[in-house]
Amino acid sequence: MEHYHEPSNSIEEALHDYKVGLGVFTEKMPDLAQHYNAFTEACFKEGVLSQKEKQLIALGISLYSQDEYCIIYHTKGCIDQGASEEEILEAVGVTAAFGGGAAMSQAVTLVQEAMTELNQQNH
Repeated sequence: MEHYHEPSNSIEEALHDYKVGLGVFTEKMPDLAQHYNAFTEACFKEGVLSQKEKQLIALGISLYSQDEYCIIYHTKGCIDQGASEEEILEAVGVTAAFGGGAAMSQAVTLVQEAMTELNQQNH
């Protein structure tokens, strides 16, 4: 049985909610979930592009599409793959150049909140 850890902040709570939701979906649709997971794992494998670069791309797409769960998830992915705050913010800037104010508003709120809270957990 997995040990339950009470989320200590909104970012951790969002990641927990996503994990729980994905677990429920996997129980109900195991074949589809297995294929989806295999596909995404293949997409994020180290290749010509590093896993860090792929996470930065995914963060940009998440910002552009205004997907808050993915913004949090891929901000964490960027940090986990060793992206610096400067690299993350530069990727955010490129996204804002393409996605305008909507992407920038998520960047200056949710991405910065996620970086702060996730970096506090890592220390």
